Amino acid sequence: MNPAEPIRLLQRRTFLKQTGVSLGSVALCSLLDPGLLRGAPQGGKVEVPRWTGVVRPLHSMQRVKRVIFLTMAGGPSHLETLDYKPKLAQMHGQPMPESYTKGQPIAQLQGAKLTCFAPQHPFKKFGKSGQEICEIFPHIGTVADDLCILRAMKTEAINHDPAHTFLNTGTTISGRPSMGSWLLYGLGAETDSLPGFVVLTSLGGFGQGQPIASRQWHSGFLPGQFQGVEFRSKGDPVLYVGRPRGVDGQRQRDVVSAVQQLNQMREGVTDDPEITTRIQQYELAFRMQTSVPGLLDLSDEPNRILDMYGTRGGDGSFASNCLLARRLAERGVRFIQLYHRGWDHHGGIKANIAATAKEVDQGTAALVKDLKQRGMLDSTLVVWGGEFGRTPMAQGNGRDHHMKALSMWLAGGGIKGGITHGATDELGYNAVEDIVTVHDLHATMLHLLGIDHKRLTFRFQGRDFRLTDVSGNVVTRILA
Repeated sequence: MNPAEPIRLLQRRTFLKQTGVSLGSVALCSLLDPGLLRGAPQGGKVEVPRWTGVVRPLHSMQRVKRVIFLTMAGGPSHLETLDYKPKLAQMHGQPMPESYTKGQPIAQLQGAKLTCFAPQHPFKKFGKSGQEICEIFPHIGTVADDLCILRAMKTEAINHDPAHTFLNTGTTISGRPSMGSWLLYGLGAETDSLPGFVVLTSLGGFGQGQPIASRQWHSGFLPGQFQGVEFRSKGDPVLYVGRPRGVDGQRQRDVVSAVQQLNQMREGVTDDPEITTRIQQYELAFRMQTSVPGLLDLSDEPNRILDMYGTRGGDGSFASNCLLARRLAERGVRFIQLYHRGWDHHGGIKANIAATAKEVDQGTAALVKDLKQRGMLDSTLVVWGGEFGRTPMAQGNGRDHHMKALSMWLAGGGIKGGITHGATDELGYNAVEDIVTVHDLHATMLHLLGIDHKRLTFRFQGRDFRLTDVSGNVVTRILA
């Protein structure tokens, strides 16, 4: 027995004696809730309640229930994806006007001769809305009327890791909670058999495959139960998800329940939130042994769906992860983040960005179409974009990092489709019209989920923190 356990039991007896609680009252309490007076769980199985969130009731009408964030890691060039710049094409090879660049932060071109570098691929108008999208995305072009393109975004970091940290947590300071963790803390999940926040990664194309640190989906100072869980893209998504040979479900249930009872005894003494996390994660792991095999069994997927995604699943591709994202969304996962590494095109951008675009184009479009035909797009927010943009100036035959302008798109519930919001200058260097910051993006995302970004806070080290830090506004003009 834990040395502290007799003390805890004595304290309970003393409380009952000193407050004059009669045996009849004790009996009544035990009938109303047997757990009220129980020192430790009885009957073997430990009941672990599902987290339902701190935002109760919701701050506003909820337009979406979940988010699928398609993160193009490496910084895709807005000039070869979503931001058409004919003036830059006209000035190809000419000196970049100093009025744009003097005194401005530049990652690797500082002190170099700066020359204009034309868009390397033409743009086309897609859909009834005539959205201008680079022709290297023919599949995404087919869902243009569902997309809201944000052409005037900017960020606050010029190198990969801090820019990812800012996109994910709203600050360049490492160790803060990620946006998925904030959502799970605020709303909880709609499932108790899968993690509420799942991350999938893939690599493809010919850009540099910059590493992605697991702290990008960490819970920071929030309890550990809100941390994202990375699923592997090949094989079993979670290691050891299968039971050991010779161990059946009941035997494993007995072991898990025994461990849970020990954890609950310790939690009762220490009141440590990480022990609560451990209890919940043990239970989740047990349930995942049933839910994960069903998640991966694609036998119920028609061939037309597999053909639409361009994958048979389980091959580690971005398309496979998109299909898995839809299946996770169906099963109640709150925040699903897909990383595709391969967008860091410092050189050879013409061929290389086309190759990387091909890796994500079909799967992305299929995900939007699949959600829509299942009636799920209205309750899902899909976000597509990277951590920063690229320079209009040449870096050899590529482009450098750029934080003054980048493009993203949104689709789904509460979002106006078939529109382009904001603009950069004629060379694509600065966001100049209807600028959207990362904090604005987060505020809008939370608003669609029924959360006021100023009211979702967590007190840590004497301060109330929030995802949007001390700024951010809902971008009302893009809302349906």
